[in-house]
Amino acid sequence: MIWRSIRVSLVVGALLNLINQGGALWSDVPVNWWHVAMNFMVPFLVATYSAWAAESRRKAMQKGRHSGG
Repeated sequence: MIWRSIRVSLVVGALLNLINQGGALWSDVPVNWWHVAMNFMVPFLVATYSAWAAESRRKAMQKGRHSGG
């Protein structure tokens, strides 16, 4: 689960940084490193939470089938 989230974060974060920090990368404008970090952290957290929620739901559904309810 974590490795998938890291891969998603790297791809999405890189794209977001190109979009949000593109001007700073190709000019003399300073890069906002807080935004760079957040562009990677937010996709990581969303992917991790989504995977955890899906796995929790899957386990709850399997448990419900096995308990007869």
